[in-house]
Amino acid sequence: MTSPVSRRRFLSRTALAATALAATGGGGLLSVLLPRPARAAPVLGKAAPDFSATDIAGRAVRLADLRGNTVVLEWTNHLCPFVMKHYGGGNMQALQRDYTGKGVVWITVVSSAEGQQGHVTPAEAQRIVDEAKAAPTHKILDPKGTIGRAYAAKTTPHMFVIDPAGVLVYDGAIDDRPTARLEDLDGATSYVRAALDATLAGRPVAVPASQPYGCTIKYAKDAV
Repeated sequence: MTSPVSRRRFLSRTALAATALAATGGGGLLSVLLPRPARAAPVLGKAAPDFSATDIAGRAVRLADLRGNTVVLEWTNHLCPFVMKHYGGGNMQALQRDYTGKGVVWITVVSSAEGQQGHVTPAEAQRIVDEAKAAPTHKILDPKGTIGRAYAAKTTPHMFVIDPAGVLVYDGAIDDRPTARLEDLDGATSYVRAALDATLAGRPVAVPASQPYGCTIKYAKDAV
């Protein structure tokens, strides 16, 4: 039977070893024992989380500078079947063109980490835009997951609408057909189109939240 003194020595040595491991940069053990707290999701009806980034064309983008404009955030992964459905059928491009033509700022975000499905270089991202004939205002690469984590973005696609005052007014799916089947575009109710129409008209969004569907975002494992 282990004596109380031996047990105290063991616990003391374990604590010292963990402290030394952290001090020398080997935080793996501590990260397992003490998981990081989850980042709070943005709150509907409150200010959308600000962010700064550079788009694939080298232009600076800061959400705070877009006050006065309605903004859409679209999370994407060009290899995701659910994304392929909306781009293959022209649905996403139609939304982009319809609403950027009305002054909406459309920001497409790629949060796939390096080495993960959907990760692209700026040149590859531009090629994808060109081949799809997409029309976002900006396309931003977020390989560290900073913007994605700030919005608690879960899937591709995952859509957000921000009103001209910078308030988050929609968070969720693009529509009510959570499948990857192209034929399901016909007759679908577009939550994003409805949210944008209401916001541009100065009306409350009737359906401000829905369950996003698609492929899980391939975040960097150390993203916080």
